[in-house]
Amino acid sequence: MARPRTFDEDRAVEAAMRTFWSTGYEATSTEDLCRATGLGRSSVYNAFGSKHELFEKALLRYFAYVNAGLAEILAEPAPIRDRIRALLRRAVDPLPGDPIGCLVINTIVELDRHDEEITRRIRRHRDERVAMLATAIETAMRAGEIDPAKDARTLAEFVMAALTGIHIATRAGADRATREGIVATALDAL
Repeated sequence: MARPRTFDEDRAVEAAMRTFWSTGYEATSTEDLCRATGLGRSSVYNAFGSKHELFEKALLRYFAYVNAGLAEILAEPAPIRDRIRALLRRAVDPLPGDPIGCLVINTIVELDRHDEEITRRIRRHRDERVAMLATAIETAMRAGEIDPAKDARTLAEFVMAALTGIHIATRAGADRATREGIVATALDAL
């Protein structure tokens, strides 16, 4: 008879997510995951199967985390430019406890060409985020906040590209003024 789990799986996946986010998939060792989760090596493998399976769970948790943040920002009763500014500023000033950069971007660089399932999941995640933004932009267009002659989907793609650019610039050591400049330029395009 199997023993019941004596650990909080959600907490372990959260800890693994933050570890992969900080150091990347390849650079994260099983020992790193054991330290982060508080589990022994055999417990990690018994609970999650493999490092890759734990990574997949961590990536899904990351998707949920960042999508919840996006939904929260887009639900604010503020002009669309203020909401998009808030979104972009999360890349400039990450929430306390969040590593710098983006787990998705790190994963694309590391695994995209080598792991078709991860690539599919990332594309679905990105499509969801672009759709959320496009819907908010379309609503803003109807309210007269953005020129309705512009294409909402293209603007949403542009905002996502700016967000990605800020994350990459941050990881590359861009100073705050540079990152703030990217935000201002992106907002001018709306």
